[in-house]
Amino acid sequence: MDSSLLPFFSPRGVVVVGASTSPEKLGYGVARNLIAGKYQGAIHFVSQKSGELFGRALYTDLAQVPDPVDLAVLVVPSTAMADAIQSCARRGIHAAIMVSAGFREAGPEGAALEKKCLEVAQANQIRLLGPNCIGTIDTHLPLDTTFLQPPMPAKGGIAFVSHSGAFCAAIIDWSRRQGFGFSQIVSLGNQADVNETDILPMVAADEHTRVIVLYMEGVANGSRFVDAAREATRRKPVIALKVGRFASGQKAAASHTGALAASDTAFDAAFAKAGIFRADSAEQMFDWARALEVCPLPRGRNVAVLTNAGGPGVIAADALEVNGLRLAKLSDAAEKTLAAALPPAAGIHNPVDMLASASPQNYADCLKLLLDDSQVDSVMVILPPPPMFATESVADAIIPIIQSSDKPVVVALLGSELTATAFERFNLARVATYTFPERAASALGILSKRAEYLTTKTQSREDFNTSRLRDFMVNSTPDELMAAYGIPTAPIKLARGETETATIATELGFPVVMKIASPDILHKSDIGGVLLNINSEQEARNGYALLIERAKSARPNAKIEGVHIQRQIESGQEVIVGVVRDPTFGPLVMFGSGGVEAEGLKDVAFALGPLSPLEAQEMMRKTWAGKKLEGFRNIPAADKSAVQDILIKLSRLAFDHQEIREIEINPVRALKKGAVAVDVRIKLS
Repeated sequence: MDSSLLPFFSPRGVVVVGASTSPEKLGYGVARNLIAGKYQGAIHFVSQKSGELFGRALYTDLAQVPDPVDLAVLVVPSTAMADAIQSCARRGIHAAIMVSAGFREAGPEGAALEKKCLEVAQANQIRLLGPNCIGTIDTHLPLDTTFLQPPMPAKGGIAFVSHSGAFCAAIIDWSRRQGFGFSQIVSLGNQADVNETDILPMVAADEHTRVIVLYMEGVANGSRFVDAAREATRRKPVIALKVGRFASGQKAAASHTGALAASDTAFDAAFAKAGIFRADSAEQMFDWARALEVCPLPRGRNVAVLTNAGGPGVIAADALEVNGLRLAKLSDAAEKTLAAALPPAAGIHNPVDMLASASPQNYADCLKLLLDDSQVDSVMVILPPPPMFATESVADAIIPIIQSSDKPVVVALLGSELTATAFERFNLARVATYTFPERAASALGILSKRAEYLTTKTQSREDFNTSRLRDFMVNSTPDELMAAYGIPTAPIKLARGETETATIATELGFPVVMKIASPDILHKSDIGGVLLNINSEQEARNGYALLIERAKSARPNAKIEGVHIQRQIESGQEVIVGVVRDPTFGPLVMFGSGGVEAEGLKDVAFALGPLSPLEAQEMMRKTWAGKKLEGFRNIPAADKSAVQDILIKLSRLAFDHQEIREIEINPVRALKKGAVAVDVRIKLS
């Protein structure tokens, strides 16, 4: 944890520089919220004119402010900000929140001002939050350094860190009717200095925070962010809403790996490696946060659904499957008890449909029964307004059971006017409540993922002796590099004439494969640039002439280096493995269907390197190529562990050598025993 950030979270005293007596000014709003928020530390105001504000003195010079003061909230024009930071340095203040706008977001002149502010701050060991931010809120301290309209949001266990101040403000207001509260809120603004990576360890260490949510527009240092997030997610669940999903990614690359990898793919891979759950919408982000804040974690994926209406029960069953969950098979004893307690027409198999006549007592008895069943890991209660009872009476009946259970229960509360009171009671009781079964199922899904993440053991990665590879890019061939990392290859040699072709083919041993060698022809098979089963010197000579003729005919302007010759490997399944270096996160590893299927099927998965065995297994599990290695119909099984080994070693190779821009092995041929890198291509930065 960075001790230089402590004043942002637990200051002994706060000074507002740019405080104003005019209610329409931001400096007034910040001062008002410090007072109204009941902050217990020292509060000081600095303004252009002396006088009083909220019964406190207005100083005209920061040097006049008495101790204690270790956090400054700067609400001054952008052109005066650097001087204000210098004043903080003279006063011995080492943390400042730059509320004002007019910096990098405003254009080149603003960017120059922001740079100057950072230079002054760094020269004086001052940490900056912002500029162009709304500040911070701690509901438990309490502390409110924002200028937002009061009241402060409700106390809760959700820490919210946002790149957008406006989104922060909207979420705070929205939360007031949604029934949840926050522990901390941090608006990062332009992140001239302090960013999300700096903040994560601080909020993860907060005793009141149970879950962290991030609104992100980008990341400055990808590898540093992933390292910090991995530490944070072992302590608290972290959810991210990363916007800009469809922004243009990397430029067209020279390999399938580069062509299939977009910048958003790298964020998915980085979040997965760090244990961050990526939400698709703001609503989903807070649906998940609510469940993770108030619910115990399940021991498995088996869910029971309790409802008084058949249709919503079917919706729930579908939604559970979409979220990787399954309907629990109830025990015989549970079904027998349900049959005795409910009308004959009721559905006693999961989903349990108690029918529209279900009373509050029916809900309570059946819920307790389901929670007591060892076959059930979690429960979704679906509650549309009962025809003969007040919805809140059902809430009152089941809340004590939910609160005393060590299994998670979420409520899908369908309706509006007739369910409003029940909604309030569920929220007061800290019960995760949603308006539709799909949202409740999504919440149960994230609870299951969090439980599984915490039980996953961190596996160590293999170490390689790479000292001999210090200058491999100059002195080694791709095959020699693969060999140094223990990746089996079928050596490729270049022939520049028919005679050399015959000699090399004989040395390698027949049969051989011949491929046109040209940096301008990526898809060789498209032009007939690959010949298989070459079994003699004469066939090799003829093959050389044929490949050169085909290449010149199909690509007259292509640079032709000759023909690559390789010993033909026995038949097996073909997969592609590759790495492309993402500018933010580093080596992005790909696995999927190989050979001619690579771009056609787009059956690929990505993960951030270097890979652990578990991460490599998960990549393979996500693809048809990985599943097919186990055998399918008339396709014999191949050595899956050998392919996994190549994936891990290739990821380590790319991680070790930052000068590698792309590596691609297409195909890796997975044999009955073992796997071979058939075609290796490396591109440097």
